[in-house]
Amino acid sequence: MTGRIADASLWRAGLRIEWARAHMPVTSALAARLASEGTVAGIRIGVSDVLEPKTATVALALAEAGAEVTVTSAGRNTDDAVAAALAHAGLPVYARADAERAEDRANALALIDHRPQVIVDDGASTIRLAHLERPDVVAEMRGATEQTTSGVRPLRRMQADGALRIPVVAANDARSKSLFDNMHGTGQSVVFAVADVADRSLRGATVVVVGYGRVGTGIAQHCAALGARVVVTETDAVAALQAAFAGYEVRPLAEAVRRADIVISATGIRHTIDVAHLDALPDGAIVAVGGGVGQEIALDAARAAGAVEISRDAAMSVLRMPSGTRVRVLDDGNCLNVSAAEGNPVEIMDLSFGVQLASVAHLLVTPDLAPGVHELPRAADDEVAAIALGSFGGALDVPSAAQMAFLAAWNPEDGDE
Repeated sequence: MTGRIADASLWRAGLRIEWARAHMPVTSALAARLASEGTVAGIRIGVSDVLEPKTATVALALAEAGAEVTVTSAGRNTDDAVAAALAHAGLPVYARADAERAEDRANALALIDHRPQVIVDDGASTIRLAHLERPDVVAEMRGATEQTTSGVRPLRRMQADGALRIPVVAANDARSKSLFDNMHGTGQSVVFAVADVADRSLRGATVVVVGYGRVGTGIAQHCAALGARVVVTETDAVAALQAAFAGYEVRPLAEAVRRADIVISATGIRHTIDVAHLDALPDGAIVAVGGGVGQEIALDAARAAGAVEISRDAAMSVLRMPSGTRVRVLDDGNCLNVSAAEGNPVEIMDLSFGVQLASVAHLLVTPDLAPGVHELPRAADDEVAAIALGSFGGALDVPSAAQMAFLAAWNPEDGDE
């Protein structure tokens, strides 16, 4: 099996990968260590992720470190030129930008049929598919890594139900990932994508941010910085209180949508924006997704209830709801920053992919990890951050001997002068 892509001749246009690599010092440093220590040599690794230049850098780095790498991506998240560049470099790639859901599934199964020992996943869709359709492959796997909040959630559910049969490192939960990628990276890229696709300024707009986790926090911050009036909706009391302390109005979604210019879902949960919410929006309001799961905006249910698409222009469609309200939907409710843009800034993704590489290394050097969801060890997380800090020209301080003694003591008299 050699892969399935749209057009092999596009490979020269995919050379933006080299630009990305030049701006990814953390990924490069950790990949060099994997190569020098032989950690991934001969290991079959399946990369299931958004396929754009930054992601391609990780796939190539793993291959150059000695791994046998296969790549897949959903059509809506695929850059055909990048797919061609990876195929030209000798990697089997199963991804086409025009692929529909059935072909996406077939492509993921094709990757699994390469019998990967490790899966590097984004959204946990390939990990779950392997458990459901290829249990014989899962039985031989060393483990997997998962880099999204919406992917870690179902994996923890699988673990609770006794269905997760391999160790999975929750790369998403590492501080070097979630504090930067989720908040700063996705926050910026989602807001910029909304402004670009909708072709409007956020200044003076009322933007409803649904969910105030780290992604929602970043989206709210960037919207406010661009002059929007931000309203947050939350189901978690502590998160809602955090939003209030940050200066945002906090209201129930059913109330907030009635005066929204823009609604951005950041929950990663299906039907977050339901039919009743869409029907209650002001005429011409915009809805978008930064959370990353299908039907986060309940578009299928809206159509079943009588909503009709009346126009489409590039990545924006207009639905007429049964009430007569026209709602502008950005990129069919897909995760906008990757389906209609090029994802998070390269410096941010360098951190995330550094965490992914550290997670792969942790899996392979810790053979006794039990099936379940595991955190990346703190030391590995800290190392990723330290390399990144150095690339920005920063340097860590070192605690003194007296400070270390104080931290090691429990008797209050030990710290007295």
